[in-house]
Amino acid sequence: VQLQASGGGLVQSGGSLTLSCRSSGSNFDHYRIGWFRQAPGKEREWISTISAYDLSTHYEDSVKGRFDISLDNHRITVWLHMNSLKPEDTGVYYCAVGRPSRIYADASGYEKWGQGTLVTVSS
Repeated sequence: VQLQASGGGLVQSGGSLTLSCRSSGSNFDHYRIGWFRQAPGKEREWISTISAYDLSTHYEDSVKGRFDISLDNHRITVWLHMNSLKPEDTGVYYCAVGRPSRIYADASGYEKWGQGTLVTVSS
């Protein structure tokens, strides 16, 4: 599976953006798909994960209630709907896939990564 992330941009605080992560070559069956964020000068941090096999979702505490992760019916695109954005949400957002047996809230649990898309939230 190859991943293509898109949808980033510049948005004002309180605004919304939707990121997409599209798979090419195969669908997301049997994978977990995660979103990570890397802010300037900081380490990459986990944001959210969805499991393609049971559609279970998980969120980092700072984005709960604001972000929503979903998978399309064809299981080739994962969306990250981001609402009530804050300046601290600024960063490069990456999607990644990992096997269900691996930890979902850490980058070590993922084996393939997309190229990243930049989100900038202005105050």
